[in-house]
Amino acid sequence: MAEENRSPSSSSGQQPQRRPRTVHRRRGIKSKIAGAFLYVLFVIGLSAVLATVGWVWANDLLALNKEYTSVIITVPDDAITYTEETDENGNTYTVSKADMSQIVDQLEEEGLIEYKFLFQLYSMFSNADEKIVAGTYELNTEMDYRALVTNMSSSSSTRQTIDLTIPEGYTIDQIFALLDEEGVSTVEQLEEMAATHDYAFDFLMDLPLGDYHRLEGYLFPDTYTFYLGEDPLYVINKMLVNFYNRMEEYFPNFTEESAYSLHDIVIIASMIEKETDGEDYQDIASVIYNRLQNPAAETAGFLQIDATLVYINGGKVPTEADRSIDSPYNTYLYQGLPAGPISNPGMQSLYAAMNPNSTGYYYYVLNPETGRHDFSATLAEHQAKVAQYANAAAANE
Repeated sequence: MAEENRSPSSSSGQQPQRRPRTVHRRRGIKSKIAGAFLYVLFVIGLSAVLATVGWVWANDLLALNKEYTSVIITVPDDAITYTEETDENGNTYTVSKADMSQIVDQLEEEGLIEYKFLFQLYSMFSNADEKIVAGTYELNTEMDYRALVTNMSSSSSTRQTIDLTIPEGYTIDQIFALLDEEGVSTVEQLEEMAATHDYAFDFLMDLPLGDYHRLEGYLFPDTYTFYLGEDPLYVINKMLVNFYNRMEEYFPNFTEESAYSLHDIVIIASMIEKETDGEDYQDIASVIYNRLQNPAAETAGFLQIDATLVYINGGKVPTEADRSIDSPYNTYLYQGLPAGPISNPGMQSLYAAMNPNSTGYYYYVLNPETGRHDFSATLAEHQAKVAQYANAAAANE
């Protein structure tokens, strides 16, 4: 009976066979299917997110679905770096690069872009920093990234301009202050460019670099169209070109044998310009030449032009004390022409300096009744007129 209780496997010495784990395999397949399904859901979700983000970015990149707004953007000159480079032929040229961080901040603040990093990325691949130049521009939200860059370039049609009149007789300091006030360029930039840049004009060859006043007299007064935020080099060069064009026909008159150089003529014209605003330009010119050419006369070669005192005293009404200011511009203290022009004369004064009337005048005084100058040949005659007008003014007080 004991043998009957043995299992068949025991008696044969073989291991019992295992049943297949069907349940576990089914669970593994289900897990893989679930994982694949979740992966698909993740991919679809991620794709949807990326598609949404991509669409949002595309809207910003292409300026889609934006409410129309027009704004003024200024790219300051200090946002542009200029470097000199040399080509394979040894020619030097200037390369400019914009600080995109300053520009991008403005674009975002004004609502022209939404994603600064995206515009920075676009700028990097499109070399936008080499295309954008200093200036003031009118931009709007209908402009995509490419249009924004194009409209901040030198060829932009949206670049803001101003028509600015430089009055005759303004000094270089007054001109630079006006250009600064109107947003064309800054006084500091203009002074530096006037002092350090070697402009390619023969009439400036003998004027050494270093002092911006070297260009006094040559910034021709006129009405100009300037870009706002213009390169100071172009601003100054435009006025110098105008001077050249106006005076070119007279250049052959100035030779080494000429009694007066072109620079002398500009100095004389600058004094004429400041001494009158009437129709007596050529008579005033005659007084200046008579004093210069006749040092033996009672004026002893002293021009005694009050406008030269105004130039050195900071623009104030000249006083008796000003006549003692030790300056090469002081025509009361030093004989002959002052050290340089005292204003930027217009064409009428330049013409008078080249074509003075032939007179015997050595003096003039303003007649308050007519607004014109009265001229005299002698000091006694001149003093009598001065006393006459002074007495008339006192009687009317």
